[in-house]
Amino acid sequence: MFSTFLVTTSCEDTDDQIVCTTQFVYGLNVIVLDASTGNPIFQDIEVKAVDGMYQEILELVPGLEYAFAGAGERAGTYVVMVTKAGYQTYTSAPIILTRDECHVIPQSLTVNLQTN
Repeated sequence: MFSTFLVTTSCEDTDDQIVCTTQFVYGLNVIVLDASTGNPIFQDIEVKAVDGMYQEILELVPGLEYAFAGAGERAGTYVVMVTKAGYQTYTSAPIILTRDECHVIPQSLTVNLQTN
């Protein structure tokens, strides 16, 4: 599902030199669903990633109206928080983003929000 905006790490090893792509890779990719119906939730919602003092509101990915992305090219240990009126706030376990010689290695998360 994320293949339209995720890039697999793409580096070429030519004569012991690594040549990286210039494509920007998001580290976090989050889909939020209503736990009762399984329908995607993407309006009037906040999806936030926190890594220590760093905080970022994840944005909807153009062309994929249900996917939120963030932590672009930024390795770290993130906690994802999802808030929406009428639902219980969701807080993830820590998600570790690593990187290779070229890009951050993406991690995907599906959140099933429970109604109040």
